[in-house]
Amino acid sequence: MKIFYSEFMKEKNFPFCINRKIHTQENVPPLHAHNFIELVFVVKGEADHIFEGESYTVCAGDVFIINPGEVHTYKITSSASLEIVNCLFLSTLIDDIWLRELGFSEAMDYFYIHPFLNKKERFYHCLNLRGEEAEDIYAQFKRMIDEYEEKKKGYSTVIRFQLMQILIQLSRIYRRQVEPPAKKREPNPERKMLVQRIWGYLERHYDQKVTLSGLADLFNISSRHLNRIFKEATGQTVIEAVHQIRIKRARYLLSQTSEKIIWIAMEVGYEDPAFFTRLFSRQLGCSPGKYRKLSDPEAFIKH
Repeated sequence: MKIFYSEFMKEKNFPFCINRKIHTQENVPPLHAHNFIELVFVVKGEADHIFEGESYTVCAGDVFIINPGEVHTYKITSSASLEIVNCLFLSTLIDDIWLRELGFSEAMDYFYIHPFLNKKERFYHCLNLRGEEAEDIYAQFKRMIDEYEEKKKGYSTVIRFQLMQILIQLSRIYRRQVEPPAKKREPNPERKMLVQRIWGYLERHYDQKVTLSGLADLFNISSRHLNRIFKEATGQTVIEAVHQIRIKRARYLLSQTSEKIIWIAMEVGYEDPAFFTRLFSRQLGCSPGKYRKLSDPEAFIKH
């Protein structure tokens, strides 16, 4: 049995559909394949997922993708049920030209091929989300469902942004789970307190000129020793930390205000707006202007 996208996606230029379903033993779908991508989030319940000749258990917080042509169904016991969010789309939903205009260097395929579609890197059956991660992803799905059902002006653009965010976030979670960070040696209490004091100072004075020698004098320690213990504790130099704090503040101002970029650069401590733009683009993968558009879908629609 093969299901075609036209059964769910009525708009030719917007090949997308999202819905909630509750499967029981009485209404479980037959073994089938389809010609679209199906992103599934398990809201509650438990079942065996029969996928490509294998069987494994899925439960609340699990998320997985069924690619075009892959055969699957569910096996549910008589006393159980499975509530899921089904997000259906074609790979053409988000084209690469649109992404490049937003400043992304990767194609959309990257975000679900790694690790969704690539056989070598694919999730081992599914990604298991729990706690706040599961709640956050589910909340994003619910917002997407609201957009899809209400169909307000610009809803298709908003949904594309929402889907991008979910796929990117799932890929990040996957990387964290399969590539745990190396264990760091815990600093002694005195050093830990000193690093916390330095970081607090940087957060309060990020918009001012900060030098390593000035910090060393302030905290009565040599510049070399200060930078070494700071990097051991945080994984970055003092100057790198200053840039991180400034860029974080700039991201907030870009998304929450309409101030000009040149003003924002000065506000977070950069006298050279061109340097600020280069640094921002290197850290975020897109220019400040593109980041503002990405943070505000409605603004993007108006252009």
